Amino acid sequence: MSALLAPRLMFPVTAPAPATEPVRVCFMIDRLSRAGTETQLLALIRSLDRSRVQPTLVLLDGEDDLSRDLEPADCPVVRLGLRKLASANALAAARRLRTFWQQCRPEILQVYFTDSAYFGAPLAKMCGIRKVLRVRNNLGYWLTRRHRLLGKLVRPFVDLTLTNTDAGKQALVTRDGAAPDDVAVLENGVDTSRFKRFMLPDTSKKLVKVGCVANLRTVKNIDGLMRTAKAALAKHPQLLFEVAGEGEQRAQLERLHADLGLGDRFVLRGSVSDVPGFLRGVDIAVLPSHSEGMSNALLEYMAAGRAVIATDVGANAQLLDNGRCGVLVPSGDEAAIVSAIGALLANPLQAAGYGAAARRRVAAEYSREAMTKRFEAYYRNLVSRPA
Repeated sequence: MSALLAPRLMFPVTAPAPATEPVRVCFMIDRLSRAGTETQLLALIRSLDRSRVQPTLVLLDGEDDLSRDLEPADCPVVRLGLRKLASANALAAARRLRTFWQQCRPEILQVYFTDSAYFGAPLAKMCGIRKVLRVRNNLGYWLTRRHRLLGKLVRPFVDLTLTNTDAGKQALVTRDGAAPDDVAVLENGVDTSRFKRFMLPDTSKKLVKVGCVANLRTVKNIDGLMRTAKAALAKHPQLLFEVAGEGEQRAQLERLHADLGLGDRFVLRGSVSDVPGFLRGVDIAVLPSHSEGMSNALLEYMAAGRAVIATDVGANAQLLDNGRCGVLVPSGDEAAIVSAIGALLANPLQAAGYGAAARRRVAAEYSREAMTKRFEAYYRNLVSRPA
């Protein structure tokens, strides 16, 4: 970090733009993947009205095939090849980034994840970028003391923090000491056009599929879902559980799968590129997470018109309209999920009603178009404020 603070890197790169020109926004993230934050970022970049916002994208690393394949075609992208901040090529990466910013002259830098914040925020201020925004869409469940200390050190270089839920803002204020006026809530959206082909769930069938879309990480509680499945199958043998997602817990979950004797009644499908297609085959969609911000998976469940069961964490209650569009259960309460599944099997009309209500709610309040307009208006208002 000390190398980045060297005075010779202080090169102003922006000038105030006329109000009629598009706002120049540079997004910065470690690399691209199909995880929730990266998916939302790519969706935002692709849907921005270029007459209102002109985006660019910086990847700290991004040299792997998946990240390259996901790069947006209509947005300038630079890969810095920087896998570790404390490395010999950090200064060269900083110089390359400075040159890129001299060319594209961003007015706003929006950074995601810790390394991008630590690297990009101080350098942006030295280069004269007017506003630095840091995005944190989780509730900070994973933060260590080291992360919190580094967060305090980088805070003077960050003008505003963006989060996607009121719960996220509350966590930033109470746990991280952020000033309320320095945190803005901009909610996610889902591309409802991908979910045009759908039928309401039918829990009266001889085979009822229970689906989950999640990365295989501890916070997503797929091990808890496996134990739930074991108990639910003992009461309702017509069930089939499927999980779409990949992650570092796969080996552990495969061992648990064998220990529980779930056989072909619980399937780890791995990464699924066609999430709408996967959800079309699901009747009940479960989100068993221990912690969430605004869950992209839950938005997709709702757009697909599924009967949803979700833990009451993060923005889940807000999205499900406090239980009017799906069933909310306490986090970690496997018995409550088993009970909720049983209730949906016993009342197919209620299951279909939840699916229809969820789909209407997403279309009205959480579409991709609504999300994009929120960000566009925010950016334009931000650069119109006095420096």
